[in-house]
Amino acid sequence: MGLDLERVQRNIRDAETSDLLDRITAYRPGMDPEAIALIEEELRRRGVTAEDLLTHAEHLKRTAIYLPNGTAARCCRCARPASVREDGWHYLWGWLPVIPRAYYNCANHAPATQVK
Repeated sequence: MGLDLERVQRNIRDAETSDLLDRITAYRPGMDPEAIALIEEELRRRGVTAEDLLTHAEHLKRTAIYLPNGTAARCCRCARPASVREDGWHYLWGWLPVIPRAYYNCANHAPATQVK
């Protein structure tokens, strides 16, 4: 299955700058090289500098949780990089706990007592 570059380009054009910065820094290791090039081009078009990219990447290195594959864990409620991990259960039919699992939350969705 190939990459639909037109669809990717539309998605990138419609995305907020902060979302593109997250994609190009926190999620870069899991991305297709063509998508990386398109995001970098869009960020340049929006006036984002190399220094802005570096600042964003450094911030994420301090705050985000990174997985063994090199990408940041995604918040379970949005697409932002997660900064808090909670252990919980996966429930079958909404009431039967069956599998222990980790839940990742960004700073916006983390419980107030766990925000760094």
